[in-house]
Amino acid sequence: MPDYSKVFSYQTEGLSYTVSLYEIEGQVLADIQVTEGSMDVNAVYFGDDDFSGSSESLAGPLNMNGSRLDGDRVQWDDAEALSDPGLGPDGTEKETFVSEGDTLTIALDDVSIDDIDVFGIRATSTSNDEGSIKGVSHDPEIPEEPEDPEEPQEPLFEKVYFGTQTGDQVVGVAIAAEPREGVVDVLDEGVEPTFENYLAYYENETDLGGVPALEEIVFYEYSDAVDYPVEIFSIEAPDGGFADTEEVLAAYDAAIEAGALDDYDGEDLIAALSLPDDTEAEFSDETGDDIEDDVEFA
Repeated sequence: MPDYSKVFSYQTEGLSYTVSLYEIEGQVLADIQVTEGSMDVNAVYFGDDDFSGSSESLAGPLNMNGSRLDGDRVQWDDAEALSDPGLGPDGTEKETFVSEGDTLTIALDDVSIDDIDVFGIRATSTSNDEGSIKGVSHDPEIPEEPEDPEEPQEPLFEKVYFGTQTGDQVVGVAIAAEPREGVVDVLDEGVEPTFENYLAYYENETDLGGVPALEEIVFYEYSDAVDYPVEIFSIEAPDGGFADTEEVLAAYDAAIEAGALDDYDGEDLIAALSLPDDTEAEFSDETGDDIEDDVEFA
């Protein structure tokens, strides 16, 4: 359906229709759609809401003489003839005959939609008792412009760690979106820090065994509150490892869809960092584990 700019409505006993205006490549078009009954559209009239000056008129049975709006004589700025009255040999197959559910599209020349405040239709062979109308419509509906659907935004990360297993030793590489102290590997300037780009860097710029060697992937965010990155979430490799890049991306998509980022925002990060200074000691006492010395970061 076109993006309509103005929609005029007309209703009388046994007949109703709408006239919807729109523009394509500078050409103003009107969709005349019958919502009840039927009619043979012989001519259309249109103009602004200033009724001063002389009025455009078509001769003979196509005239709109006597048309009024709220008691005032309508002054038409322009008129276009479409067909002669009478269905003739074509009957209801006549090009300008429209019945319920049908739409007649016409072009309006040398006019701006902004200058059309009143729309008139001269029709015969109509389904109302009189058999003809000089329909006048004003106060058009202005449809709201449809909102462009927002493209889902791909999450961006400030740092991603790819951990691999080499014998009994866990090694890995941390890749940052921009130069960071203590981080060697950085995405090229201008490369968007999406997970797919981080994964491509890991595969193409490191020699840690590629996707088959991956054991875990950890996503980090930096904060002004501290001078070290904080983990957001992580992905563990399945038993037997990842088969290929597509399987890694599928695992990432599944984690995002499952809500890996739902509870994360800047405020949550600050809250997480406001734990008491002895938190680290409490965790150490509970687990009895020390940080492994054999974890290497590239």
